[in-house]
Amino acid sequence: MPYAEAGDIRLYYEVHGSGEPLLLIPGLGSDSRFFRLLVPSLAERRQVLVLDPRGGGRSDKPAGPYSIGQMARDVASVMRELGIARAHVLGYSMGGKIALQLAADRPELVDRLILGATAARPPVTRRFSRRWLMVDVISRIPLWRGVDAQPTYAFEAQRRASAQFDGRPLLAKVTASTLIIRARRDHIVPPSATKELLAIPGSSLVDLPGGHITLVVLHGLRLAAAVSSFLESAP
Repeated sequence: MPYAEAGDIRLYYEVHGSGEPLLLIPGLGSDSRFFRLLVPSLAERRQVLVLDPRGGGRSDKPAGPYSIGQMARDVASVMRELGIARAHVLGYSMGGKIALQLAADRPELVDRLILGATAARPPVTRRFSRRWLMVDVISRIPLWRGVDAQPTYAFEAQRRASAQFDGRPLLAKVTASTLIIRARRDHIVPPSATKELLAIPGSSLVDLPGGHITLVVLHGLRLAAAVSSFLESAP
């Protein structure tokens, strides 16, 4: 299996297709397999690189704490090891925070930026709301997750990193052309949180059907089409 070194850990990655590179970063508790329905379509005209963040999938799962900045540096390390000088970057949910940090800190690495179902900071979670139920209750239930199951300590390390992140000061620093994608029925990231991302200069917003997860697993072709249209549009 392909691994890249990021400091003292190894990160799992996959490469599909050929052409200009597009990097996909999954969210909290998920890994590269989250994008399996998008990859075939996206890889028709470009090289798609998908990775498992630290603590997830087949990547190493060191003891915490983790941080979004640390995970962004991990991504930069993978790009350097693979000889990718510059790439389009799509980050989804927590992966969007990683992508935002990377675009602000290392603008030379990011061509176009796509932020899917994400926010610059954690929304306020009201007790007994749908977000509270999904994030604070259901996510903690010890379900069978198949191979490469994520240990609880790694999930919590990712979770704390995401919860402690406030990327609002980074928004004005992003120079990459940016597309913000919002799922119409997303109960994890409310519309108000998504709109904050429009502080990125020259960014645009598109609404797509589905919820936080179903946008990918049920409406993946619509999502892939929106991403491809953005990447193929004139600068």
